[in-house]
Amino acid sequence: MTTAAISLTPVCAVDTIPLEGGVAALVDGSAVAVFRSFDGSVFALSNIDPFSGASVLSRGLVGTRGDVPVVSSPMYKQAFALRTGACLDDAAVRVTSYDVAVVEGVVHVGPAREVA
Repeated sequence: MTTAAISLTPVCAVDTIPLEGGVAALVDGSAVAVFRSFDGSVFALSNIDPFSGASVLSRGLVGTRGDVPVVSSPMYKQAFALRTGACLDDAAVRVTSYDVAVVEGVVHVGPAREVA
């Protein structure tokens, strides 16, 4: 059995992402927001706010709701779970989430995750 190689795109040094902040990147033609939570965990979501259509999620407020790490859109303040992209304010809405790896201090973003 063979495993297909997963394409990872290097985005930036992990230290360039502020704690509880985000940066925007273009990954294989898609606008992606890469975030670093208060504990240093790194996540990647689509940068497109589904409520406004603007490419702004990387500028959102990063924090937690309960024990769920979230980003709140700077447009209308909906919160999106950083692990899954699910909107915590409207269960019918989600943004694409991406696989992320930090290799030797560099953040790499992989393909979009399949929604289960």
